[in-house]
Amino acid sequence: MRRAWTALSLGVAAQTAGTVFVSAPAFLIPLLHTERGLSLAEAGLLASAPTVGMVLTLVAWGALADRIGERWVIAGGLALTALAAGGAVAARGYPALALLLLAGGMAAASTNAASGRVVVGWFPKNRRGLAMGIRQTCQPLGVTIAAVTVPLLASGSGVGAALALPLALTAVVAVACAIGIRNPPRTPRGADAGAAAPANPYRSGGFLWRIHGVSALLVVPQFTLSIFGLVWLVSEEGWSPLAAGVLVGAAQFVGAVARIGAGVLSDRVGSRVRPLRWVAVAAGLSMLALAAFDAAGWAAASVVFVVATTASVVDNGLAFTSVAEMAGPSWAGRALGAQNTGQFVVASAVGPLVGALIGAVGFPLAFAATALFPAVAAVLVPRREAELDLL
Repeated sequence: MRRAWTALSLGVAAQTAGTVFVSAPAFLIPLLHTERGLSLAEAGLLASAPTVGMVLTLVAWGALADRIGERWVIAGGLALTALAAGGAVAARGYPALALLLLAGGMAAASTNAASGRVVVGWFPKNRRGLAMGIRQTCQPLGVTIAAVTVPLLASGSGVGAALALPLALTAVVAVACAIGIRNPPRTPRGADAGAAAPANPYRSGGFLWRIHGVSALLVVPQFTLSIFGLVWLVSEEGWSPLAAGVLVGAAQFVGAVARIGAGVLSDRVGSRVRPLRWVAVAAGLSMLALAAFDAAGWAAASVVFVVATTASVVDNGLAFTSVAEMAGPSWAGRALGAQNTGQFVVASAVGPLVGALIGAVGFPLAFAATALFPAVAAVLVPRREAELDLL
């Protein structure tokens, strides 16, 4: 099991580093909006550039991991992310910065499909919920690091200095993954030439399609809070950028711990979809509560923000584990790539569209509107469990 835990640790480090790069632009929004004159929609569009890049390459990275294994996909992708981050540090002008953020997102997508695949490959079924719950902490942990550091670096030294942090992280972790990750055992290509090709899991029913849809819907409140939570705390609640960044980071850290708990719970109850439905309901209710507290001007709105942030990030590990188990070893990379693609297609739209909605109707109504998406997701969650013996 030592190799399994090593792969898990490096997989978490890899996607955490990639997430710091992808999420860093969101924490530049207060600087871009209040000091550089960009509208919330324009700043949100710039913040969405890395997620747009991820959308373009997620399935391709997953297919490459299915073909050659996870080690060089993760290490190579992070190395390319570091190159893009280096270019972003030196960029002059917003168009050049947006293109480099786009390119970095395309490279960072390598960690999303491949790090999940390596964890599923090394851990047995009865410990997979825990392992994937730990692996899924990387997204809130990455956002936490960005939330705590980027506003401070940006306010003191500008955009380039804020992006130097993801440059350093991705470069160091790329080297560590190249040295430390080992691909999980699998049947060599051509060893079973006479055997039938693995069946396409997307043709065996609608389970995968429904899980993809659920996850895409639950992205809306998650990215609404991660992109606009900081600017909401600063502009509406009167927090300083540093204090707001600390609160956003704390909320993301609580969400990371909750992901582990959700994974353990799914192992205990023998189901991924039941806890997933509970999480969707909690996300919808917490967004409505946040809207109500904000509209009433109650100081406890910041506490509800932490609750809503936690509820909005818990679903990922449950959904990822379910997708990987249903897809099987021959399709896991592509299925996880498709899973992320749907999520980041929606995430790419959240920045500019929710930013425009906030500008038009204000934060309370925008928060209330996002509660519709987890409500639909709760209905869409499959009633039956995926077949868990495929891996």
